[in-house]
Amino acid sequence: MERILCPAVTKVSVRGLVQIMLKGKVAIVTGGTRGIGFEIVRKYLANGAKVVLFGSRQETVDKAMEKLNAENPAWEVEGMCPSLVNATEVEEAVNKVYEKYKRLDILVNNAGISSSTPLYNYTAEEFDKIIDLNVKAVFYAILPAAKIMKEQGGGCIINTSSMVSISGQPAGAGYPASKFAVNGLTISLARELGKDKIRINAVAPGVTKTDMVAALPEQTVKAISARIPLGRAGEPEEVADAFLYLASDMASYVTGEILSVDGASKA
Repeated sequence: MERILCPAVTKVSVRGLVQIMLKGKVAIVTGGTRGIGFEIVRKYLANGAKVVLFGSRQETVDKAMEKLNAENPAWEVEGMCPSLVNATEVEEAVNKVYEKYKRLDILVNNAGISSSTPLYNYTAEEFDKIIDLNVKAVFYAILPAAKIMKEQGGGCIINTSSMVSISGQPAGAGYPASKFAVNGLTISLARELGKDKIRINAVAPGVTKTDMVAALPEQTVKAISARIPLGRAGEPEEVADAFLYLASDMASYVTGEILSVDGASKA
């Protein structure tokens, strides 16, 4: 019997495939100088995007830029530090990005602050500070970005939520309240802006090995990890993978979702 051979198949590595997921796209990532935000920036750059990271201070922006340029000088990345709680500054920064690149495909609202202050020790000032950065700043960035995306025929917005937006937490009520609000913005705007081909989703990380967790005593980290069904805290790059997926064409029919990346912590 004559043996029939299959035609040769050109092998393409998974890494090679991944590197074209965001080719040619332009992204803004707030809170992009460290932790999860920095990993999102790295992941987007490694996958072909041009990225503008927003940081809270010029010093942290410069430090992040130095690390990224050292890792790969070919990456197209720049940094800015507008005050995210100032609507005018945010709008001007977003418009500057558009003026330079003539498009804006992805907005990641990752900047935020947490709190574990018990209710009886809360001050109005602390509560306002959390709402200003975790909620108002998200809205301030979405508004000019969405206008640009509508005119260009579509885009993608991803907000950073938290597992506490689903499960709550035993103290620091302002933080879960702010993340509940982020979820509300995400789901509502996804319904409103779908007609403009703008997808809006959120990622809700669980306990992740950021600077904040690294500063905790080892025993505390072990105790927290023991309560997670997967038995460990997440890595920043694992959370960043969710942001990569949602920003890519692989998620072209995904909008209005709150994607948990928490090792089933909320279960």
